Amino acid sequence: MGNIIQITDLRKRYGEVAAVDGVTFAVAEGEFFGILGPNGAGKTTTLEMVEGLREPDSGEVWVLGQRAWPRNPRLLSRIGVQLQGSAFFERLTAREQIETFGALYGVDSHRSDLMLETVGLTDKAGTRVEQLSGGQAQRLSLACALVHDPEVVFLDEPTSGLDPQARRNLWDLLRDINRQGRTVVLTTHYMDEAEALCDRVAIMDNGRIIEMGPPVALVRGLDAPVRVSISSGRLDPALTAALPGVDSVEDDGVSLVLSTRTPDALLAALVEHGALDGLQVRGATLEDLFLARTGREYRA
Repeated sequence: MGNIIQITDLRKRYGEVAAVDGVTFAVAEGEFFGILGPNGAGKTTTLEMVEGLREPDSGEVWVLGQRAWPRNPRLLSRIGVQLQGSAFFERLTAREQIETFGALYGVDSHRSDLMLETVGLTDKAGTRVEQLSGGQAQRLSLACALVHDPEVVFLDEPTSGLDPQARRNLWDLLRDINRQGRTVVLTTHYMDEAEALCDRVAIMDNGRIIEMGPPVALVRGLDAPVRVSISSGRLDPALTAALPGVDSVEDDGVSLVLSTRTPDALLAALVEHGALDGLQVRGATLEDLFLARTGREYRA
């Protein structure tokens, strides 16, 4: 597989703010690639320059072997774009929305029914967009981005604001799109989403990529303890700190959480003391890595 997308030393400033500051990465054909970061990290600006929607100050962006900027008409039929905020034509039904987007690419109107089926909206074909739920509107937006059968799909925070059920339904749809051979590039600030979907991720902060690789490999490289949780009150506080391998203890009155780098010895000791009520064992996650690299301060 070759690289479908190649970005080299990409930069974009707004006044004194370096929104994108020397970003370099490549995306392989058929890959599901995620760009992660806190608010203001530069994710959307990066994606817009890759899509050809925004002019870089410097650097190079190649998509499907062609330059993305200046705006390249030859790429329009080969890429699909779902923006962060869905925008639809007023007073049109779901089917009419897809037909209208398809007409921009010369796609036969009959394809709209196939796309409705693909995104699970066949029963909403005659429903106006303002009557759709948030999850349904996001699926319709994805159908519009796919109606011309693009080779590469760009998704900017597609599940933002959705409830857990709608998010997971959309995840299943995105997996299917990728399995069909399409290259998918996703921005998100949901770490569980990136772990569930992405082959590789790039973590951005302050306009730069600070980590990149497969989620599992990145997490494995994080020197983080295992957290073992049991029901609060099951162990005497004096005994707890003396258990083998315990690095720290937290007790919120509901759960007693023990941090350890030797979970085997600790779990054996808990068995001996009959203290397995409410047992949960949690290793490091992509969220732990994300917070370790980007910090915990709130960003508006």
